[in-house]
Amino acid sequence: MFDMIRKYVARLGLSAHGEAPTEPKPRGHNLFEAAAAYAAARAQDDQDGVDEASSWVSPEALSFGVGELASRAVVALARERSTTPRAVARDLLGLPAD
Repeated sequence: MFDMIRKYVARLGLSAHGEAPTEPKPRGHNLFEAAAAYAAARAQDDQDGVDEASSWVSPEALSFGVGELASRAVVALARERSTTPRAVARDLLGLPAD
């Protein structure tokens, strides 16, 4: 029954309290968008881009996002190269093979 009422109110363009709906708030950047923008800016030596992406989320969230991006990139490269993620990571960092 309440679903019917909500659907009816939604069709009228009113909130549950009879008020006109407010404009939706703009969606902020999530940590993965920030991490992608940050990593791309770092790769292009774009300090303004680094600073902007760093301001989108907390330092902790950015660190987590960059770590997740690095993990996914290493796995993707390992699949592409038909090797292990460990070998790819060591190669990217210029470390000797195990």
